[in-house]
Amino acid sequence: MLIFAKIKDLEAFLLEQKAKARTIGFVPTMGALHQGHLSLIESAKKACDICVCSIFVNPNQFNDKEDLKKYPRTPEADIALLEGAQCDVLFMPSVDEVYPEAIHTKYNFGYLDSILEGAHRPGHFNGVAQVVRRLFEIVQPHKAFFGSKDYQQVMVVKSLVQQLQMPINIVACPILREPDGVAMSSRNTLLSPNERKLAGHIPVWMKHAAAMIRSGKSIAQTKQYINAEVIKHKDMNLDYFEICNANDLKILDDSSPCHSRIALIALFVGKIRLIDNINIDEFESPQLN
Repeated sequence: MLIFAKIKDLEAFLLEQKAKARTIGFVPTMGALHQGHLSLIESAKKACDICVCSIFVNPNQFNDKEDLKKYPRTPEADIALLEGAQCDVLFMPSVDEVYPEAIHTKYNFGYLDSILEGAHRPGHFNGVAQVVRRLFEIVQPHKAFFGSKDYQQVMVVKSLVQQLQMPINIVACPILREPDGVAMSSRNTLLSPNERKLAGHIPVWMKHAAAMIRSGKSIAQTKQYINAEVIKHKDMNLDYFEICNANDLKILDDSSPCHSRIALIALFVGKIRLIDNINIDEFESPQLN
């Protein structure tokens, strides 16, 4: 695996590859890699000739500076994992390399900026857009691969590419989960053993909520169920739970006809904020008690 820290060196290498008509697949990450990230690498390798992964903890997408400070950083372990996954190229730039001067570009994602993550993390998606645009301009991939755990973020990135008319195909890959169903996340490593055990409730609740909706229960009843389950645990605090149209993330109520629904949740386990989602109309409902 080739490792680049400088933009000019990476660009020179990728120009050589494109001159040989090789397709470039790109997996942008913030490090602290896990099997979920490696599944993106695997998808990129299957779909493209050259797989590029970036590791860059982007300060612009953290509206909480304490969150930025405690974000896990494991570069040596990350490199070993990427080598094991036979990633072709790793791009590990410094903040000064990516942002030689301050970026003040403001993006308009309309409704997506005003709901869910957009409402609860002001400025987050603008920071995501700033770094994704910068990385896309550097790598100029044919395809870029993102995990569906960050469902709203994938929609934001697709909107960004459309707005800027970038010739990049955005590929949303399935959520990878731990044996107990918890969505793989770099933040899971920050949980205490007891908090990690509590996190195991989240996928159970999400499956039950999806089954409730599919069985004809109202959205209000389903939200009441989630709220009631979360407040049973003093170390958990619900940020939001919503049922949305999976195609545009418009928040649904019981009068909204929709055949492609997704449930999305964000909550704190201790001081660590976790997110998850489940497509209501694409999973097999368990039996409800």
